[in-house]
Amino acid sequence: MARRMQPAPPRRASLRRRLSWLLLACGLFSGSAVLLARGPLRSVLTPPPVAGLNARLSRDGRLLGHFPYPEASAANLVTFAPGQQLHRDAAEALGAMQRAAALDGVGLVVLSAFRSIALQNRIFFDVKAERNQTSLTRARVSAPPGFSEHSTGYAVDLGDASAPATNLSPSFDQTAAFRWLAANAARFHFQLSFPEGNPQGVSYEPWHWRYEGTTEALRLFEPAQRLAR
Repeated sequence: MARRMQPAPPRRASLRRRLSWLLLACGLFSGSAVLLARGPLRSVLTPPPVAGLNARLSRDGRLLGHFPYPEASAANLVTFAPGQQLHRDAAEALGAMQRAAALDGVGLVVLSAFRSIALQNRIFFDVKAERNQTSLTRARVSAPPGFSEHSTGYAVDLGDASAPATNLSPSFDQTAAFRWLAANAARFHFQLSFPEGNPQGVSYEPWHWRYEGTTEALRLFEPAQRLAR
């Protein structure tokens, strides 16, 4: 009588294959979930960086074109004019620059210097509401709170004492003060932050200059410098 052949363990092999495929599928799903969390889903799940502003950070950390900046500590700020403060390094360089300009018959007037994040919050949102502006429109002329160079204590808005009508206006670039700054500001480590056609997409601001005369200041503005290169 012929011996009946015992069934081989194909079921066990088949079961192992099924388990392998199941584990592989789970791995692929989890990997996709991680990738999604790092990509589009992350932007959905992460709250906006500024309360009340329905906008999110770009890949390089900017918000509506502006890089993030910390608020200068009170210990590093000095008062150099009534109601005006700057980081002590920037204030010293600015004083030297004003004196040099005066010797050439040019009066450099400080219009705005250090601004706290709280003050920048009011400047951004209150004026935005007052002018019925969208966030994007407002951000072209004023940084959201936490994203202003003024909060570092290194940025300053300058005017021409002989042409006050050009204050905070693109026409400032027609003044003797701007021509003097364009020719001499680099000697005092000041740089124009938002020239025409700047890659940040901020409106042209010939009056807005930032100090880059220390390693700390250079480190803060390196992302903006890198984008401009």
